[in-house]
Amino acid sequence: MIQKLSIKVFLIILLVQPIFAKKIIIKMATLAPEGTEWHGLLVEMGQEWRKATNGDVRLRIYPGGVVGDERDMIRKIRIGQIHGAAVTTEGMTEVNHYFTSFNYPTLYQSYEDVDYVRSELSNELYSGTEENGFKLLTMVDVGWVYWFSTDPIYTPSDLKETKIWTWAGDYKSVQLYEKNGFQPIPLTSMDILSGLQTGLINSMGLNPMFALSQQIFGIADNMLDMKWGNLTAAIIVDMKIWNRIKPDHQKSMLSIAENLGDSFQNKNRFSSDKAVETMKDYGLTVNTPSENQLQEWFDLISRMDESFRGSFISEDAYDRLMDIKKNMSER
Repeated sequence: MIQKLSIKVFLIILLVQPIFAKKIIIKMATLAPEGTEWHGLLVEMGQEWRKATNGDVRLRIYPGGVVGDERDMIRKIRIGQIHGAAVTTEGMTEVNHYFTSFNYPTLYQSYEDVDYVRSELSNELYSGTEENGFKLLTMVDVGWVYWFSTDPIYTPSDLKETKIWTWAGDYKSVQLYEKNGFQPIPLTSMDILSGLQTGLINSMGLNPMFALSQQIFGIADNMLDMKWGNLTAAIIVDMKIWNRIKPDHQKSMLSIAENLGDSFQNKNRFSSDKAVETMKDYGLTVNTPSENQLQEWFDLISRMDESFRGSFISEDAYDRLMDIKKNMSER
């Protein structure tokens, strides 16, 4: 009897052990081209993961959008073609609708605002992402979003005269823009430059580091000096592959991702300013709106505010964000 029991226990151990014993390769995609800081973070993270797990977990990176746009990445994670991604809020809104909070126009005018909202929404962002099948390893912001255009933009009326790039597949933003008299043109991020060259688009909201790395400012050589939004990014992994990793390795990998994310953010939050200065040296014109022109933008968002709820941003996320916004003003 004891011998039979021992054999059963031994067989169970043999069956369970391969779940954690097999070496794991995590395929991770990003739009960031090779050589950029964001790509460098992933390379370093992969190296640290390999050391911390004694080679049991390795990271294979697919940079420069070779897997497709961010929505494509999320879709391909779900069907198992890749296992993770380093994406901005554009991709994260496909995973967790609370990330739309970081796309809310003109809400964030300081990093204190960003940190406060992120802290207040921490549970919704992390737990909600995991409930939807993804492990959120780290979350950082990579600076501000500004309007870049071929002709100067100072007011919402100026923007309405342009053809605005929007992410392909982001139907909610297209509907919202059209409803308020703007001209959105959906394209993949890989098609921005060709769209500018052909005149298909002539304005876009971008982070300066992206505009510099893709040489977009060579054509869209005007920038409105107004913080339109904050570009938040995250690194995520499919829970199915995450659950195959040994618990002690998970802990080490999560710590590495968080530490690298914090270091990246502390270093690069102000790199947008450096990117703007570099582009100015090569012909970018930075247009500063007057107080009255700036107020026109705030008035626009105030008028559009009610149309955001249930369209651009889900009702529960909108209500939660408005509560946080109220507390922000009372700080």
